Amino acid sequence: MTFKHAAIAILAALVLCGCRRTDVRDFEIKVPELTQKNASAVVNSLMAYEGVTDVAKREKNSITVDTETKVVKVRYDSMKVAKKNLEMAIALAGFEANGVTPESVGAKRASSPEPKPAQPGAKPAEAK
Repeated sequence: MTFKHAAIAILAALVLCGCRRTDVRDFEIKVPELTQKNASAVVNSLMAYEGVTDVAKREKNSITVDTETKVVKVRYDSMKVAKKNLEMAIALAGFEANGVTPESVGAKRASSPEPKPAQPGAKPAEAK
């Protein structure tokens, strides 16, 4: 391979690498404490990132929240923000996200999850 061929190959590689400006991807985040009451706090934590807000400006429903399955689906630009940043943003808001806990990022947990309903046949707790 001559110098001329090598230079052309390098130039072609640089041109091809520089073409990509966005890379929109989908990501599912499991948030065990997700409820109707705290869904807006979770969404707001994600909207703090340019890679999420840019997509939201172009596309409707770029963030969907399903409180029944406890899953947040987000479309984001991976050229501007990483998956781990999205998980950490939710953890910083006080909620576990795909196993990333608030404590692991130096944040306090948001209000405790809603109390679970009593199990059928369970005895009520006695008053003291």
